[in-house]
Amino acid sequence: MMSFLKVLHLVACLAALSRVQVDGRQCRCLYGQSCWPSDAHVALLESQISHPLVYPVPPASACYTEGPSSSNCSDFLANTFDGRWRSDQAGSMQSVNWETHIFGNGTIDACYSNTALGFPCEQGSISNIGVDVRSIEDIQAAVKFASSHNLRLVVKNTGHDYLGRSTARGSFLIWTHRLKNITYHETFVPVGAGPSTIHSNAITLGAGVQWYEAYDAVEAHGRILVGGLSARVSVGAAGGWISGGGHSALSPSHGLGVDNALQFTIVVADGRHITTNAHSHPDLFWALRGGGGGTFGVVTSVTYQTHPSIPLVGAFFSGNFTSPEAAKGVITEFVRIQPSLAEAGWGGYSFFDNSSLNAFYIALNTSWEAANVTWLPFFDFARNASTDSPGPQKLTVPFDSFFSWYQALFSGDQQVGANVYLGSRLIPTDLVQSDHEKVVKALLATDGVTSWHAIAGGEVSRSNPSSAGINPAWRKAISHVVVFEGWGEGAPVAVIDAAKQRLTSKVNKLEALVPGAGAYFNEAFPFEANPQRTFFGPHYTRLRLIKLQYDPKGLFVVANGVGSEDWDPSLNCRR
Repeated sequence: MMSFLKVLHLVACLAALSRVQVDGRQCRCLYGQSCWPSDAHVALLESQISHPLVYPVPPASACYTEGPSSSNCSDFLANTFDGRWRSDQAGSMQSVNWETHIFGNGTIDACYSNTALGFPCEQGSISNIGVDVRSIEDIQAAVKFASSHNLRLVVKNTGHDYLGRSTARGSFLIWTHRLKNITYHETFVPVGAGPSTIHSNAITLGAGVQWYEAYDAVEAHGRILVGGLSARVSVGAAGGWISGGGHSALSPSHGLGVDNALQFTIVVADGRHITTNAHSHPDLFWALRGGGGGTFGVVTSVTYQTHPSIPLVGAFFSGNFTSPEAAKGVITEFVRIQPSLAEAGWGGYSFFDNSSLNAFYIALNTSWEAANVTWLPFFDFARNASTDSPGPQKLTVPFDSFFSWYQALFSGDQQVGANVYLGSRLIPTDLVQSDHEKVVKALLATDGVTSWHAIAGGEVSRSNPSSAGINPAWRKAISHVVVFEGWGEGAPVAVIDAAKQRLTSKVNKLEALVPGAGAYFNEAFPFEANPQRTFFGPHYTRLRLIKLQYDPKGLFVVANGVGSEDWDPSLNCRR
């Protein structure tokens, strides 16, 4: 005889199905609606998981419920720009605009840090309830619960997300942040592979591991990883970063993150826990390497190939120019030399506009003397092109390891906690080689700071474009270029819309520069006209077929992700 709880579970499943059939609309059930699971159903879920359910709240909520002078409010205000602190809060996003919700009538539901603005603290787009995952079984229970009750499901680790994919108003959250298991393998054989397929010095990272934790782990073994770089290095190492492709300053030397992934484990929509690699479920392995996070299931771990830790050289340049012509001349020369820098293994980041250029790059397998030979011609060009006093600051510096370099440069905490939209494009190598002046003219015409990420070319370009699900445009690119717009806290919808329109204009200029160009899914424009083409290119059709195979009912849906075109703009109802 069935137990009462099993009968209750079956009734819930039938009720959800009946509701969809009766009302004729295939919509998700949202928190607060009459279809939301009863207290008994929620209690059944809680009996199946290892830790109590979480009820996320806006990170600033203590400033309202406890007062601006409370210790919890002070803690929030002291850490609001700290990515590690934000990642520890179930209700926090790294870009705070994704914590808010804008209604169709132009009103905003939010919880602002500045209580003096006079607005109430409201839930915004933060999930109302979720599972604080500590085991695979927790994820399986959460997935089955969301599926049987037809809930809007989101998956989140750190909340580093420029497209708002890991939160949604009225949603049910699977929070993977506590899956911190790390295993180092002197030798690693992927599941299903023969004994001759042996990888040395691999590392398996749980879904909640962040890059600073991963870097600490491999440093203890004298190794390095191709991984993310941000303030406080708080990005997740086994979630959206790798599923979107994963770039690094090390990419020109060792490829993208997807090129270093050996194996994934993942819970798919029917609750199975699958191990996927080149030998087991190779189609899903292909899709997870660039097809987008939160799309095919809940990734529970990633195994990466590591590389030897060796000395490197850093190159630094900082110049402010009183003349736009001088700035343009120096930036044009800087862009011209990018293909040769990438081919020599140099990778890094730079930022420029009509009055300044700032850059910091690294290269492995080079001496300090060789680095000077590479960079001194550009340094001399910049000095001769500028009449400003003082002139550009420039130098090369040896570091004993990647670990020491990243610790020196990424210890700050001012990269998150603001309202921001990004736009981006991948700039092809052949365009820079054929007409670098055209490239610079177009980028400077965006009327703002352009971020030139030198994380392509070199080894990235030497990988087979069909080897992974990532957009093949990466294999022809020399740079990932990013533009952005922001706005102040508490701004009305008109101000936010104006920022969006300015950014749309910038993205249109990038598109005009490289018609049909691809973009990096993790750092991109949320309002792309054709996200399937822009983010996935010719791989989209295959990615969609794999999505249908492993998630036929569309349980996992994210903004601009594979299959998202089947849903309305809210991603709650099928079109």
